[in-house]
Amino acid sequence: MKILTIRQPWAWLIIHGGKDIENRDWPTRLRGRFLVHAAKGMTRTEWEDAIDTARHCGVSLADLRAGAQFEQLQRGGIIGSVNLIDCVTDHPSRWFFGKYGFVLANPV
Repeated sequence: MKILTIRQPWAWLIIHGGKDIENRDWPTRLRGRFLVHAAKGMTRTEWEDAIDTARHCGVSLADLRAGAQFEQLQRGGIIGSVNLIDCVTDHPSRWFFGKYGFVLANPV
């Protein structure tokens, strides 16, 4: 099975927070389920910026407090899996703000 490393809290947001787009600077032809690997690195500033974006994208403060606290986020391991169903250059999702968007579905 393929693995994609994603920095926290973005990885948590894909599995638990409804993040349906992973923004990248490069396209992919990969389709199907892949494992989400949470990177070890995460600065406090990165976390704060990501949480602000999540709030703007509709994730409730209660959900963020329940699982996306800076000290609680698992780092350096597999945290779930998700289906990659498309790679797009435009998408109506609030989560799309990159050059390429990996469209995600069915996180587990």
